[in-house]
Amino acid sequence: MNNWFRCNSLSLNFDKTYFLQFRPKSSYEIDIKISCHNKLIKKTKNTTFLGLDIDSSLSWRNHIDQMMFKLSRACYAIRYVKHFLSQDILRTIYFSYFHSILLYGIIFWGNSAYNSNVFKIKKRIIRIIMNARNRDSCHQLFKNLKILPLKSQYIFSLLLFVAENRYLYESNSEIHNINTRFSSDLHTPTANLTTFQKGPFYFGIKVFNHLPTSIKKTSRDINQFRSVLKSFLIINSFYSLEEYFAWNSNRDLGLV
Repeated sequence: MNNWFRCNSLSLNFDKTYFLQFRPKSSYEIDIKISCHNKLIKKTKNTTFLGLDIDSSLSWRNHIDQMMFKLSRACYAIRYVKHFLSQDILRTIYFSYFHSILLYGIIFWGNSAYNSNVFKIKKRIIRIIMNARNRDSCHQLFKNLKILPLKSQYIFSLLLFVAENRYLYESNSEIHNINTRFSSDLHTPTANLTTFQKGPFYFGIKVFNHLPTSIKKTSRDINQFRSVLKSFLIINSFYSLEEYFAWNSNRDLGLV
C-alpha cells in the first residue's frame, strides 16, 4: 500500500481515513491491523460512502434509520400543505421530495430486513395524498396514483440495473448449447454466502429470471423495457418479494 501511494504521488489523511472489516453476522471478528508509513489506520464498524451508510455486516440498518428521519420530514411537509394543493401537485411534490430520498441506493438496502418502517411511512404519505383513512388499504391507492409500493420500486430499480449492465451477466445459452425453456434466462453463479445472494448482482439475476418472457425479451431496449416493466409492476403492485415470486407467469399480463 505504501508503494502504491508513493507511485501515484498520493498521501493519506490519517484523521479522515478508516478501514471497515466486512463479515457475516454469525462469524467472529478478526483482529486486523493496517498501517501506512508506520501509522495505524483506525478501524470502524460503519462509515458513509457516497451518501450510503455502510456497516460491517451490510445490514443497512444505520442507513435506513438516517433515511427515516428525512422521509418523516418529507411526510410532515406534504401533510402540512395538503389542504391547499390539488392531488396532482401533491403527487409532484411526492416525487420531487419523498421519492428522491427513497430511491437513492435502493438496489442495496431494498432487500434489507430493516426496511419495513420505510414501507409504513410510504403508505402513510399515500393516504395523505389520497385523503384516505389511517386503516384504509393502500393497494388500490398505489395503482390510482401510479406509484409503486416499496418492494415493487426495489424490483423496478434492480431490474433497470440489470438491464443497463447486461455486459456483467451471461445468459444460459452462452454457458451451454442445450436449447431449453430457460436458455434465455441469466446464468446464476454459485454462491454460498447469504450476504452475496441478497446483493444487487446475484439477486438481480433471480428477479430478472422470474419476469414474464415477453418482458425479458425487451431488456435489450432500455426505454421499452422500462415502460413495459413499470406498467407490469403498477398493475400488480407487489407488496413483498414473496408475492412477486409467487406470481404465475402464465397469467394474462394485460400489457401485450
